[in-house]
Amino acid sequence: MHRRVITFSRNVFLPLTTVCINRCGYCCFCTPVGEGCIVPPAEVLRTLEAGTALGCTEALFTFGERPGAVPGFDAELAKIGYADILDYVYDLSLAAIERGLLPHTNAGILTYAELDRLREVNASMGLMLETTADVPAHRNSPGKDPAVRIEMIENAGRLSIPFTTGLLLGIGETMEDREESLRVIRDLHRRFGHIQEVIVQNFCPKPGTAMEGAPVPGTGEICATITLAREILPPDVAVQIPPNLIDASRLVSCGVNDLGGVSPLTIDYVNPEHPWPQIEELRRVAGDAELRERLCIYPQYIEKEWYSPRLAPLIRRLAGRLAASGGARGA
Repeated sequence: MHRRVITFSRNVFLPLTTVCINRCGYCCFCTPVGEGCIVPPAEVLRTLEAGTALGCTEALFTFGERPGAVPGFDAELAKIGYADILDYVYDLSLAAIERGLLPHTNAGILTYAELDRLREVNASMGLMLETTADVPAHRNSPGKDPAVRIEMIENAGRLSIPFTTGLLLGIGETMEDREESLRVIRDLHRRFGHIQEVIVQNFCPKPGTAMEGAPVPGTGEICATITLAREILPPDVAVQIPPNLIDASRLVSCGVNDLGGVSPLTIDYVNPEHPWPQIEELRRVAGDAELRERLCIYPQYIEKEWYSPRLAPLIRRLAGRLAASGGARGA
């Protein structure tokens, strides 16, 4: 009998800006335009180099959705020599590759052409579906229109981009909504084969937000959703939970097989009150399962060569390094 495997990725988390066009009722990530609203290049490069020194393999780039649509943002971006945030993340992705880190970008809604361009310098990309339901929390967030998000995930499939998506639990959706969301993701994967992991993430109330007093999903409810995800999704799609947001050790038996990206260097800027567990804690969470480190591009997509030629040498080198260490370096 094969021992069960639970995977994780070692990353650096780089939120290039917290300016965002959306105003979600649960978010504390979004901040106004102003001095220091964009992380400068020198700081990003220092983080990339420190991450490489600590054995990280992934550079997770994220930022608010369409920050250029927020008045004043482009003027701040011009101060570091850029006219478009996507030009900035493209250049930083090249810098990450040069330093031995595989870029993974979560940039909110992107067009087909923008996805195609970033695919050249990203090993994988992502966008949380969150929910297919029309919820009050998304009333002031044009980018959270489910149809718009589904179209982007579909476009990523057309471009053969290894992709991460997921559900956000507790933002006003029902269990029936979650089932519908999972079926939408399943159907997209059946068409394109590009969904490598689905995150089942619990909403965490933030002081000062519209939903600061909203009830949070309990462990039983989260477990039921994970079980539902495992039933609906094909076996080659991983079900992931963020191990810093819940007692993950109580949920791995529900069908979890991935613990996502964790960082030995940077915090979770979206949920800063929840520190990342380190390797010893991940081993405890995995319990009797084998804890195995992976890259941000899953093995099946490496085998199919779903990556640009620019990334090929680094992917081969990092995959070989993990294979030589049993895929569980430090675990």
